[in-house]
Amino acid sequence: MKPFKVEEGIVTLLDLPNVDTDQIIPKQFLKRIERSGFGPFLFFDWRFTKEGTLNPDFEMNAERYQGASILVTRANFGCGSSREHAPWSLLDYGFRCIIAPSFADIFYNNCFKNGILPVQLSETEIETLFNRVRETSGYTLRVDLEQEKITSDDGLCFEVKVTPFQRTCLLKGLDDISLTVAHEDKIKEFEANQMRVPPPLLK
Repeated sequence: MKPFKVEEGIVTLLDLPNVDTDQIIPKQFLKRIERSGFGPFLFFDWRFTKEGTLNPDFEMNAERYQGASILVTRANFGCGSSREHAPWSLLDYGFRCIIAPSFADIFYNNCFKNGILPVQLSETEIETLFNRVRETSGYTLRVDLEQEKITSDDGLCFEVKVTPFQRTCLLKGLDDISLTVAHEDKIKEFEANQMRVPPPLLK
């Protein structure tokens, strides 16, 4: 997993609450077994028309937001089913940080396991970001996990609140597999000891 230390990039907006995982990555695109390749299908039903062309009415499609790596959205983002494909598609599209007032619990935890930093800010702070982003084309933020803060060129400064464990895992790029492999010596020692223990006698 790619470590997350500092992300400085363009911000895009998704002005909708209660965005569920089926809206993030519709179920018809869950046939792949790899973690990559889901980006083109992100928000598919909103990004594209029925004819398959980009929907000009979907704000994220605007030219000013192209290349964005930070998504600012509304409350309860990532609700619905627990599919891990949701953070996979967001990451594959190019997002490294998602900022919202609240997240669904499973989605929130899945983000950390896939190299995405989810940041919870107050409704007032989110509203400030929406206003600033819409006022300035190509608006950027600097998300610094090492310093645990988000800053902008026009003077904004927000605190990044995550647990020490979540912070360490993202900074070092540790997912569940990496955390397990880090204890490989102890696992091998345990397995070796188990092999030396005679099996119980059957009565």
